[in-house]
Amino acid sequence: MKNVITCIDGSNYTESVCNAGIWAADKLAKPLLFLHAIEKDQKAHYENLSGAIGFGARSALLEKMTELDEQQSKLALQLGKELLEHATQRAVAQGHELVESTQRHGTITDAICDLEADARLIVLGRCGQGHSASFKALGSHIEQIIRQVHTPVLITNQDFIQPQNFLLCYDAREIADKAVQRIIEGGLLQGLKCHLVTVKNNVSDQQSKFKAAEALLVEHGFEVEASYLTGNIFDSLMAYKQNHAVDMVVMGAFAHSKFRQVLLGSNTMKMIENTQLPLIVLR
Repeated sequence: MKNVITCIDGSNYTESVCNAGIWAADKLAKPLLFLHAIEKDQKAHYENLSGAIGFGARSALLEKMTELDEQQSKLALQLGKELLEHATQRAVAQGHELVESTQRHGTITDAICDLEADARLIVLGRCGQGHSASFKALGSHIEQIIRQVHTPVLITNQDFIQPQNFLLCYDAREIADKAVQRIIEGGLLQGLKCHLVTVKNNVSDQQSKFKAAEALLVEHGFEVEASYLTGNIFDSLMAYKQNHAVDMVVMGAFAHSKFRQVLLGSNTMKMIENTQLPLIVLR
């Protein structure tokens, strides 16, 4: 059975991530796996400072620094265990029997990649511990994870509530058609109203593909409100989201080429950076 991997780190998003993971596991009828990663401190290593310390004091100071470093590592380990225990108890209290937890040393990206073979969905907060709310997706853990994994990713906001509808950003490209198919087959969004929205672009037969996607969703039991828009893609999607009380946004992932995205920008990246709603990225 594939797991709903739910990443918690002690940030302000931890409770919402936990709630989103429990909701997703319930919808998918899949086990929950709470993950906590202990990342190395990115500050300069203490030994790199030794040249600036007088010879007579160096040994004592470095020894004290090492002791503090070990204490911080133990505290981080204990904090992570308590977070995982609390999350597990919360899930069990809400009726989930298949709940596990794991703690890893290293980056959250590496930890997720190691566990991805047994993942059905990855749930993480929009901003992690140590990051401000106004972050840039480029270079963040979120961008790294989306580029490296093939599992759907749910990026939650700070006040997650169970969604009643979702906005599907459809551009008539292959990745968008795959996203429609994954929504139909996945089960996570079944029973939620779908706002199917496309913005006019240069894809051939875009309008006919848009109609076909709408018909396919309706055929599989979705209530669909379809809108064909014109204008700037990002601005049009943001305006629609704000005007239609959307609860969740669903998008296909960007292309593999980071160089191409740096040159041309990415609507997916912009939505991640500017959307305060839960956002699902499909590959």
